[in-house]
Amino acid sequence: MELLHVVYKQYRWPFIAVIVLSLLSAALGIGLIAFINRELIVNINASLTVLPEFLLLLVILMAVTLASQLALTQLGHHFVYRLRGEFIKRILDTRVERIEQIGNAQLLAGLTSDVRAITIAFVRLPELIQGVILTLGSAAWLAWLSPKMLLITSLWVAITIVGGWLLVARVYRHMAKLRDIEDRLYGDFQTVTEGRKELQLNRQRAQLIYDTVYQENASAYRDHIVRADTYHLSAVNWSNIMMLGAIGIVFWMANSLGWANTAVAATYSLTLLFLRTPLLSAVGALPTLLSAQVAFNKLRTFDLAEHRPGFATPVVHPQWQTLELRDVSFHYGEKGFGVGPVNLTLKRGELLFLIGGNGSGKSTLAMLLTGLYQPTGGTILLDGVALEENQREGYRQLFSAVFTDPHLFDRLIGPGGEPANPTLVQHWLARLKMQDKIKLEGNRVLNLKLSKGQSKRLALLLAIAEERDILLLDEWAADQDPHFRRVFYREILPWLQEMGKTVFAISHDDHYFVHADRLLEMREGQLSELTGDERQQATLDAVTRTDTSA
Repeated sequence: MELLHVVYKQYRWPFIAVIVLSLLSAALGIGLIAFINRELIVNINASLTVLPEFLLLLVILMAVTLASQLALTQLGHHFVYRLRGEFIKRILDTRVERIEQIGNAQLLAGLTSDVRAITIAFVRLPELIQGVILTLGSAAWLAWLSPKMLLITSLWVAITIVGGWLLVARVYRHMAKLRDIEDRLYGDFQTVTEGRKELQLNRQRAQLIYDTVYQENASAYRDHIVRADTYHLSAVNWSNIMMLGAIGIVFWMANSLGWANTAVAATYSLTLLFLRTPLLSAVGALPTLLSAQVAFNKLRTFDLAEHRPGFATPVVHPQWQTLELRDVSFHYGEKGFGVGPVNLTLKRGELLFLIGGNGSGKSTLAMLLTGLYQPTGGTILLDGVALEENQREGYRQLFSAVFTDPHLFDRLIGPGGEPANPTLVQHWLARLKMQDKIKLEGNRVLNLKLSKGQSKRLALLLAIAEERDILLLDEWAADQDPHFRRVFYREILPWLQEMGKTVFAISHDDHYFVHADRLLEMREGQLSELTGDERQQATLDAVTRTDTSA
């Protein structure tokens, strides 16, 4: 399996050590059977010292077997820990547009279901390895006792294994389908939780989603899991009964065909009984390993960024004076909506407003400006120098942002990831009228359950605390009451400029356009600057202009 190959590459020597322990465990198990055959079956006049020797061998076998299984299990958990950490890091390093293409539901399924499937597989992996090694070692021992009986027994066991494998292959096919259905179920769960208010208001929509969306996926999941379990149980029962049949075949060959004496037949039967549990466990472990392979393949299809250990310290540009987008464009897919080519120059300390109708490309432009989207064409320049690919991370360090749907973090951090300046935090808590709403413990925010307007204020506080040069505000004032909206435009924005911030604000508040140094407009993916009469007209009837361009 490819999954095991990856484990071997990453943990070569520990993996080899585990295999050696497993081989030693198998050798001790076969040695114990040989001891029973020689001292307890063939030698009918065994001395009293045989029992202590037998018990000592039993304890040694138990200790070595447990050690090999624990070592392999720990190795598996280390691998899963590393796999999960690398997956998280790859998500953090992957471009935002790629993450948006994959979707939250699939990523959450990968972090939960897929990683859990791989974990379970490694818990069961010792059973498979023990079963394989014991089977091969026992076959060598049985060949020494009676080659002819081994030939027939091997043929019988081979039929058992092939039959079991054919059944397990059906399990694999259903497991692969289950993984795809899980993605759809996670999407359904997301719809139910995130759309809970709308679904409470419209019970017909709730019924429609429950009956035709969720039930369809849930019933498909149920059908495939039932079939997978049916084939799995059939494989276990097939193997169980066939191994019992093998014991009957052994005694028939010994007594009816005269190929061996009763002592050899008893040893054969004892060995097969000894193999029965690990062989059945190995067959039972196969579905979990197959499910893990499906999960591992699914994780690889996400096409995330290559794993890079650690977080590099980007080179920042603290003394920049101009930022230019030159012929920058972006397209969602080959035939999707496009923005640009955009030409825009920002000067340090400016206050810019961007207006435009819904779907005009404002948020896309904001993502391009902050470096979160990779332009499909054009160049970004700082002080007239084009950014290289390896400079984009440093470029993004210029920006703090409050998006329309901000995620609230519970840590206030400043430059370099250090705790935020407490004086700055307290100062802005008062300016944002949040000193009585937010409880702090050091740089940790203790209460994140806030109204939408208060959430936006906390998000602004988080952004200001980072002390970065450029602040992007995407319709920040839309969720504020009229009084605080006036405070934002007439007091907060000037305070930010006094701090030396360059502010790029997306806004529909036409009454306050007069406060901007420059007024920009997006229409159908094209950017223009409004000056003179155009700006005056926008200030008077921006709502009409944006509605007609939507």
